[in-house]
Amino acid sequence: MAAKDVFHDVVKAALERDGWVITDDPLTIRVDSLTDLFIDLGAEKLIAAEKENQKIAIEIKSFLGQSVVSEFHTAIGQFTNYRYALSDREPERVLYLAVPASIYDEFFTRPFIQSVIQRSRISLLIYNIETGEIVRWQKQSSTET
Repeated sequence: MAAKDVFHDVVKAALERDGWVITDDPLTIRVDSLTDLFIDLGAEKLIAAEKENQKIAIEIKSFLGQSVVSEFHTAIGQFTNYRYALSDREPERVLYLAVPASIYDEFFTRPFIQSVIQRSRISLLIYNIETGEIVRWQKQSSTET
């Protein structure tokens, strides 16, 4: 199992303050008898108007390494594998990539990166490191690539 991201507890607390119940830390997806994937968090929230639970999975990234581009490549690959595994095992769960607001503002707003996010259908949870709050949810279409 991979180590927790630097901002794991920040995102977890922000989700709980937003009314989410953390159900898995980490969320383990068994893809075959020899392979488990570990997504940072699983959570659910009761949607009163619909009288059903909304389920999400969150992969948390800090982007604190030497190369934001390299970390972005890794995150995209990891996100894609997790999305495929979830579609097979827990298709009701929506996967989000959690990124710090500062990285979103500096890197994720670039036209090419926005294009990759949209074409790859990556849903984002943008969080503020200092305040420990969710700044924005950016949901993409769930259609597979």
